[in-house]
Amino acid sequence: MKIRHLRLLRIFFALVFFLLTLFLFLDFRDSGFRAIAGEVLYLQFVPSLLQFLDTAAIGAAGFILVLILTLMFGRVYCSFVCPLGIFQDMVSRLARKRISRPGKKQKTPRFSYSRPHYFLWYAVLILTVLVFLAGSGLVLNLLDPFSSFGRMVSTLFRPLVLGANNLGALVLEQVGSHALYRVRWPVFVPAATGIALVTLLVVGWLSARHGRLYCNTLCPVGALLGLFSKISLFRIRISPDACDSCRRCQRVCKAGCIDLKEKTVDVHRCVACFNCLAACPGQGIAIQNHWRRPTRQNLAKPGRRGFLIGLAAAGMGLGSSRVDAGLVNPADSADPVDPVDSAVQARPTTIPETRTGPISPPGSVSVARFSSLCTACHLCVSVCPSRILVPALLDYGLSGMLQPKMDFRSGHCNYDCKDCLEVCPTGAILPLSRENKQQAQVGVARFIKENCVVYTDNTNCGACSEHCPTKAVDMVHYLTLPDRDLLIPKVNPDICVGCGGCEYACPTKPYKAIYVDGNPVHRKAKKPVEKAVEQRIDTSEEFPF
Repeated sequence: MKIRHLRLLRIFFALVFFLLTLFLFLDFRDSGFRAIAGEVLYLQFVPSLLQFLDTAAIGAAGFILVLILTLMFGRVYCSFVCPLGIFQDMVSRLARKRISRPGKKQKTPRFSYSRPHYFLWYAVLILTVLVFLAGSGLVLNLLDPFSSFGRMVSTLFRPLVLGANNLGALVLEQVGSHALYRVRWPVFVPAATGIALVTLLVVGWLSARHGRLYCNTLCPVGALLGLFSKISLFRIRISPDACDSCRRCQRVCKAGCIDLKEKTVDVHRCVACFNCLAACPGQGIAIQNHWRRPTRQNLAKPGRRGFLIGLAAAGMGLGSSRVDAGLVNPADSADPVDPVDSAVQARPTTIPETRTGPISPPGSVSVARFSSLCTACHLCVSVCPSRILVPALLDYGLSGMLQPKMDFRSGHCNYDCKDCLEVCPTGAILPLSRENKQQAQVGVARFIKENCVVYTDNTNCGACSEHCPTKAVDMVHYLTLPDRDLLIPKVNPDICVGCGGCEYACPTKPYKAIYVDGNPVHRKAKKPVEKAVEQRIDTSEEFPF
């Protein structure tokens, strides 16, 4: 392989990682991408690091492989794997085209050497580490490139895809085709949308004007990998004797790290995009073994050989992912059943629900553990078919801002669904078996009799009991009227799993007569007792069946 072809290799790997990651967030029809979520997300640095700190498992050590590759070839993660970095490259390339004359487009050389902003960059890294060690992941969650990309896609781009799908389904329905089906809209959270929009504008503007300036001034992952790249084995070097200062390499350097006056490359800021190698018309710039004395004969060969070895190592790392992903039953992704509106309250309810804390997803073990590991990438929010996982504001405290919580205003947790358990890249949500998930008690239903229409209006309802998958909500005798008996809900907390079916189905407004209060530490609910169905057969008939 010629050294100038490394750029094409980088583009190929970048597109593969980017498209697979993008489809994980946008795949609302469950086309099978979730089955390889572990392999796709294995090399994402911050999620892998957090999962390793929690489990210390080799299968969660993707960040170690990233560090090894960085020590060998520099910041290849930033150009090969990081979805936010690849997104910046796309924006930057589109911005390089301008209309010089009506009807004619011309590429303009936008990049040049820029002085480093090390003080700001290191300050962001130090602040991120100190805040994280103090027990808060707020800064890390906001600046982690994978999580920032996930929030942008989940909050801003996914609704556009869903809207286009629903519009297409509506059009096809008019001609009698059902190739598309309408899907539920995500819950709108102003704070999450605002932060995602600000991130998009800042990253987009910086990449359009200055290439990878965001990566080299505000990204803590870039700063950390830059420190490791300072001692990398193979690095890009300029040969003073062979370089004629044509500036072609400098014009395509999106990191602005090539200084032709000094004939140096700032390896700390170099993101290993290899654009300069492809642009150089001669032998003025090449990959060099840092520990070997450079000669004209060996400037390129060690880099090619080492780079291919690194790619093979990366491929081996992908195969050892910690996620035991599997295909999801399409039936699990069905929309929740609409609540029963047979009972209509005569007047608004007056007693508010008293919640002691947020409800973290099944598999998170506890609110504290979930808050410490979640980076708010919103991948679980994207794949949740019921749309009950929504970004929190301050429910988990300031450090847990934007982390998902369970909200039953728009649906309930499907009893057989495991989608969110199979895609979490940090291990904040563990991949439970279906049986364990069905017994994971994330909260307990609480009943407020004074809000129930049975109490206020003397009318039967029973919507909460009908929607309870474990029958933890049972209807018991309450009052006998001349024309009917009234039944009122009674909660069995031992078998309640906190799925929210009762809360979603309850028709009272503005306050629910039954709601789920979260468990700070998840418990294991008892299995519901299945009642035998008695079938009486009239044997006097010739064919009793």
